Amino acid sequence: MIPPSMEQQRPQEFILEAFTDPASVRDVVRGKQTPSPSPPAVQLSVDPIFTCPAAPASFDMHTSLMLYAGILHTIFFHRFFPSLTPRHREVLDIMLPYVEDAELDTMIEKRAAELARELDAERTHTQQTNPDRGGRSAAQQAHQRASSVGGGSSASGGGGGGGGGRGNISVQFFEKKRRKAWYMRAAYGGDDEVCWEMWTVRVTVAEPRTESERAKVRQAMQQTLTTTVMKIVTSVNSHKDHIPPITTSEANPFPYQIIVNQKGEPGWASRMGIY
Repeated sequence: MIPPSMEQQRPQEFILEAFTDPASVRDVVRGKQTPSPSPPAVQLSVDPIFTCPAAPASFDMHTSLMLYAGILHTIFFHRFFPSLTPRHREVLDIMLPYVEDAELDTMIEKRAAELARELDAERTHTQQTNPDRGGRSAAQQAHQRASSVGGGSSASGGGGGGGGGRGNISVQFFEKKRRKAWYMRAAYGGDDEVCWEMWTVRVTVAEPRTESERAKVRQAMQQTLTTTVMKIVTSVNSHKDHIPPITTSEANPFPYQIIVNQKGEPGWASRMGIY
């Protein structure tokens, strides 16, 4: 039987989906700042997303990385406890919340770029080693993704990819706990960092080859991004009991880390480095 203290240490986990083309990886995760005026410093309980008119279907690597950052900033918007003034950025014509913190923004930028590089390397390797590899077209992937978003079915199953790829990026939040055993404090220091929440964004990349496919992929990207952001908002409003009490006067009481393409599926304890 697992002691209650161990059960309490198991982190709350959330799984999110992101659908993109190779050029839009960064945008999904990072977000693109717009020149519009900042909203007033009010309570952050308002739904942070609304839709703008659609723009032409054009893609580049900058858009790709911004896509991922948009999702990550939305997560941190609800989990970054230092005082902040609400900001927003535009990603795929959707306005998303943005945390204006230089250190955090740099980390998100680096991890989004790392994910984009790994997905690009995977795609290049696949094309070089098996150029005739069959698979669904980008339009077929976009149609399935849009149907999954609309119908609520799982979009994370297997399948080919028209030259695309898959990856994931995770955000983990920790609380500092005083080590009880003196020999543990002597060996590892006074505090232990225990993960209390983890978000994993599973990324599917489709590679459109025609303007028609680009339009379908963009529509699927917008639908998936909207659904993902709304899932974040719903999750943070529905799951609050697991948030640890703030017991420190530090500006950010809960350390965090961002991991790209975590290998394997180890147990939560080994994943957190507890054992």
